[in-house]
Amino acid sequence: MRNTLKLIASPRNLFVFEAAARLGSFTLAAHELGMQQPSVSAAIKQLEQALAVRLFDRGHRQITLTNAGLRFYADVSQALRGIENAAEAVHNMGRSEYVTLNSSSAFSYYWMMPKLHNLRELHPEIDLRLQNSVHEPDLDVENISIAVRLGNGDWPDCEAEKIADEIIFPVASPIVMRSAKNLRSVPNLLNERLIHLEEPVRMRPTWSQWFEHHGIRNVEVAEGMRLNDYALVLQAAQTGEGFAFGWEHIVRDLIGRQLLAAREEWAWHTGRGIYLVWSRTRPLSDNAVKVRDWILSAARN
Repeated sequence: MRNTLKLIASPRNLFVFEAAARLGSFTLAAHELGMQQPSVSAAIKQLEQALAVRLFDRGHRQITLTNAGLRFYADVSQALRGIENAAEAVHNMGRSEYVTLNSSSAFSYYWMMPKLHNLRELHPEIDLRLQNSVHEPDLDVENISIAVRLGNGDWPDCEAEKIADEIIFPVASPIVMRSAKNLRSVPNLLNERLIHLEEPVRMRPTWSQWFEHHGIRNVEVAEGMRLNDYALVLQAAQTGEGFAFGWEHIVRDLIGRQLLAAREEWAWHTGRGIYLVWSRTRPLSDNAVKVRDWILSAARN
């Protein structure tokens, strides 16, 4: 821990960095944190000096994360979300009037958020808490109402309903997709920049496995940006960093809004599914039942 303090100078710097990276602005970060903009800038500079690396490229009235900044943000945001979730869980122990939905950050941001206003209009009385985590939680121990999981639908002491099949195809920004050379066949994708998802506690499909599914074996997959959070992978793809995996149920809205382009004809149907899961031993509250049924209905439309 003492070495960590040397590397970050002050724990406060992590909160300042996370806000600035998430909001894309020192000014907005200052407003959110109740600080002055020069103090935010100074905290970031102190953190960069301690780490001996530049985290942001500073332009006229805008900032963008460097590759090092993207890598650092993936871990820092994940760690701070874990602390926030733990604090909230302890704070809310014994309360039952709220509903907790546990999922990945990508599912919360790209699947739930565009639809959330519909739930609010239908059930304004429900206090829904979106909780993100990188591990598969124990629903009973962690007092979680419902969760989203990837697998075969069979978890001990859990009920499960499928939201979607796991379907994966390459996605990239429209500009990157248009500029890619000779993408008439799958092997040519080996010549493009690839973004890799490497989660710390869950195995995820790899590009090597995707190519193997398409009959391309014993090839060297190009090195590229490696990130441990799928929401960040999609952010990198949208900003033109290369080709990424597109989980169909997550990227459908981004494709419809033309923020991403896809090669859906190269889809890999893995045989697994995305499931909504809840405890078999602990009855759902009335509000949790409403949220569960709303999600299942939204997934069918």
